[in-house]
Amino acid sequence: MLTLCLDIGGTKIAAGLADPAGALVHTAVRPTPPGAAAEEVWAAVAAIIAEAQRAAEGAVAAVGIASAGPIDLHSGTVNPINIRSWRRFPLRDRVAAAVPGVPVRLGGDGVCMALGEHWLGAGKSAGPAARFMLGMVVSTGVGGGLVLDGAPYTGRTGNAGHVGHVVVEQDGRPCPCGGRGCVETVAAGPSLVRWARANGWSAPPGAGASDLAAAAAASDPVAQRAFRRGANALAAMIASVAAVCDLDLVVIGGGVAKSGPLLFEPLRAALPGDAGLDFLAGLRVVPAELGGEAGLIGAARLASFG
Repeated sequence: MLTLCLDIGGTKIAAGLADPAGALVHTAVRPTPPGAAAEEVWAAVAAIIAEAQRAAEGAVAAVGIASAGPIDLHSGTVNPINIRSWRRFPLRDRVAAAVPGVPVRLGGDGVCMALGEHWLGAGKSAGPAARFMLGMVVSTGVGGGLVLDGAPYTGRTGNAGHVGHVVVEQDGRPCPCGGRGCVETVAAGPSLVRWARANGWSAPPGAGASDLAAAAAASDPVAQRAFRRGANALAAMIASVAAVCDLDLVVIGGGVAKSGPLLFEPLRAALPGDAGLDFLAGLRVVPAELGGEAGLIGAARLASFG
């Protein structure tokens, strides 16, 4: 039997069929309709579900959903920041009606990314096996999810793991969440670019984090400082979360993480100075491995927890 898995965000809607070992035997992706009304977005989700059902030929045993958040596990509703028309949208019930007779499990995209990497990605290959893991995406924002003692940790409402809003600069920039100095305001891709421009980086309009990474790789000193500054902020946040959750592994994906050593080398250099407790001495930080499939694979894994 197969698990139908969904990964729904502000840019794309993806569906897959996963076998019991987590292999995706069918995938389909379509863009999220930009600025669309709630029912128009749902129509896109319903269409990709129907496509997966046809491919499954009746073999679907469960459904797992990774959704951009915030979410509310109790009501099964979602309020994605990047899908503005979905406010308290009853996603779990809609999917259950579209795929009747099977269990449906809803989770945030951060915890699903972490679950996917823990099951079949960096959490499996990093060795030794990690049971207490933080999965992170550093891209336009900074998101995350927790796998604690081998199981997804969702928290009271389903939103545990929002590590992008750990404060690392008490007098820092305002954050869209309403706070100040969140790590997202320092280490997210647009934040790196904004700081670099303010400190003398000359780049054409529209240049983004990938352009900044190219400049840093070409030894531009401002670009390199921007990445070190972001890495230092991430190290401080990781040390705090690791101390609270007693982590043994952190997996980082997303567009900024694709810069490789530009991010990981200063991050790993800074981390021992922030994570000084003895029980954190073995904390490992590694790149994600599953790319865009992590959310689908994690959603399939989520469904197995019932």
